[in-house]
Amino acid sequence: MKHLNPSDLVDQPIGPHHFRVCVENVNDFVRTTGDDPDRWEDAAPPGFMATLLFVVASDLLRQLADRSVIHGEQTFTWHRRIGIESEMDVTGKVSRVRERGGVAFVDFDVEVEDNTGPVATATSLFLVSASADPGDVTERAEPAPEDAGNPGPGQVSISRGGLVRYAAATRDWNPIHWDHDAAVAAGLPGVIAHGLLQAAWALAAASRLRPGDAPLRSARVRFRNPLAPARPVSVSVEETGDTAVVAVSDDEAEYVSARIEMTGQ
Repeated sequence: MKHLNPSDLVDQPIGPHHFRVCVENVNDFVRTTGDDPDRWEDAAPPGFMATLLFVVASDLLRQLADRSVIHGEQTFTWHRRIGIESEMDVTGKVSRVRERGGVAFVDFDVEVEDNTGPVATATSLFLVSASADPGDVTERAEPAPEDAGNPGPGQVSISRGGLVRYAAATRDWNPIHWDHDAAVAAGLPGVIAHGLLQAAWALAAASRLRPGDAPLRSARVRFRNPLAPARPVSVSVEETGDTAVVAVSDDEAEYVSARIEMTGQ
């Protein structure tokens, strides 16, 4: 099978696709990410941008279905709150592709608008490659579907079943997050947690530092190491002025780092 060259996708628009931010899909997102349901009654949390991103990113992944795709970095900018029961138009496009060592580094830009103008923007960095040789991968046994690894006080974790529920809530059905064989083919030892799920943990931690429905201005999130399901991690926050530096980590590795600009107090 001939692989699609990601460079062929540059500047080809995806959308605009229409999306209604309804109570049900916000509640699903809040529940699967462990955010505060009492806070997000009139607006979606900032991390809900993952759902809006995949209104169009899912089309991109379908075009790259014969490749392995791993999320490397994510930026978000919020112009206004994401109101519940609002009608959004979401447009995406590949803006740049760089090739290095057989891997395509794909920048994917997304714009979200309602009938009054821009709501938020995002840029994803995806690493796209042909399948790895499974012989080069040391596979690990997957935990039981609902095994979340017994997180302690102040820790978070996700089970394999939780990953499927998160994928359903956001449309992020990249198979490396739920299919063992697909993860191994991508050069991983087994399925891994969605980077944007961990980003939601980081964004929620920063959001707790500010009141209101629009607590964040922008975020740059880097996905540093793959996180296995049922592995408890801590989410640490350092606040300096209106900037929060957040890390998702354990004693062995840092999995996600984020620099988040918050609204003024």
